Amino acid sequence: MEPRVALLRAIAVAAVVLWSAGAFAQPSADTASPDLVRRGEYVAIAGDCVACHTAPGGKPFAGGLALPTPIGDIIATNITPSKTAGIGNYTLAQFTDAMRKGLRADGAHLYPAMPYTAYANVTDDDMRALYAYFMHEVAPVDTAPPATRLPFPFDIRLSMAVWNLLFLDRHGFQPNPAQSADWNRGAYLVRGLAHCGTCHTPRNLLMAERAARELRGGDVGAWFAPNITSDVNSGIGGWSEQELVDYMQRGRAAGKSQAAGPMAEAIDQSLRHLTTADLRAIAVFLKGVPALRDPGDTRPRYAWGEAADDLSSLRGVAWPQEPDRMTGPQLYDAWCATCHQAQAEGSFDGGLPPLFHNTALGGTDTNNLVMVMLDGVRRETGTSETLMPGFAQLSDRQLATLGSYLTRRYGNPAATVNEEQVRTLRAGGAQSHLVLIARLALALVVIALVVAFLAAVRRRRRTPRPP
Repeated sequence: MEPRVALLRAIAVAAVVLWSAGAFAQPSADTASPDLVRRGEYVAIAGDCVACHTAPGGKPFAGGLALPTPIGDIIATNITPSKTAGIGNYTLAQFTDAMRKGLRADGAHLYPAMPYTAYANVTDDDMRALYAYFMHEVAPVDTAPPATRLPFPFDIRLSMAVWNLLFLDRHGFQPNPAQSADWNRGAYLVRGLAHCGTCHTPRNLLMAERAARELRGGDVGAWFAPNITSDVNSGIGGWSEQELVDYMQRGRAAGKSQAAGPMAEAIDQSLRHLTTADLRAIAVFLKGVPALRDPGDTRPRYAWGEAADDLSSLRGVAWPQEPDRMTGPQLYDAWCATCHQAQAEGSFDGGLPPLFHNTALGGTDTNNLVMVMLDGVRRETGTSETLMPGFAQLSDRQLATLGSYLTRRYGNPAATVNEEQVRTLRAGGAQSHLVLIARLALALVVIALVVAFLAAVRRRRRTPRPP
């Protein structure tokens, strides 16, 4: 054999061996570069994976957090690279199927509390980076959280296959060539990784997002995720791009709003860690979302109220012996004025906001106001802390009196707080009838099938047989 032929043959054999070993393939979890892992960490932060998959006091991504839904609590799974309790045995393809299709490696379906309907928009490159981050950077935790136990018929995971056929868009994110690069980047983040619609878009009876009302606002347990369309009154149409960036970075926009509840968590754990360029892209996109107005909003939510006090009603007046008989001004003076000042102008350093020109008091939905009074606000950003104590020790009547006084004096006078509302929110929110409705619907389907079967049998018996 000629030396040249032998050399070529040896090169060919070596190429085949290297190819079979994956040397020419795209990077796998075992060959992920540090840059790919770092990019994956950023993707995980943008997706706010830690928020749902980390229980209070638990290890990162080890699962165990109970996510309340109208059909019962869904327990977040362990997504560390543990081979016994997590996703350590997942291939990139299986990981991608879970993220985009809600399909576990064992073939079982996930519930859409895991926002795979949004993650279906995540690009292949970001998915590969995310996989590399979880497999290389996240510490494995070999502890399995409790299994999700939902009531019948929602405990039948196979039913999600039908749900996916109806509501899962498998086309992925499609850039709009008529829009700017910033708009498209913002759309990718809002509709994909940041999954804003999961909270801010109302859902239909089958718990799917109502696309025609994208970002109009939706219930999140006892909280309400407000309208963030471009409408001037109901949404963020009157906000500047910089104010939106400030809000996502710091959790407050001067003269407009401050974050609390689930939104504060999303900012602290995800949004504030994004680049300013990405936050600005989100702002650009949101400013272009079609405006959807709530009928009760007759002016911008942040445009209500002014500095004022009712100190004259307190002077020389003995407080009632029964706390439930305290007036709004008395409750404000006792529980709010120390921090928010006599005229609700907020703290002198700007750390505590004024209560007028504040979206918390400018909407007709007052659930968030009640939740802040009950739970307070506690945010730690690494360099600073925002703390408002909760007033859960107050009675339902006291909180209803105080809340109604706040909206009437410093916010939208059409908004009120009542005792039943406080009682319901204190207990975790309104009870859902979705389980009962689903069972009744299933029973009707079964009855209809039985009736159709019996009718078919009866017709068959009446049909004369040929001689």
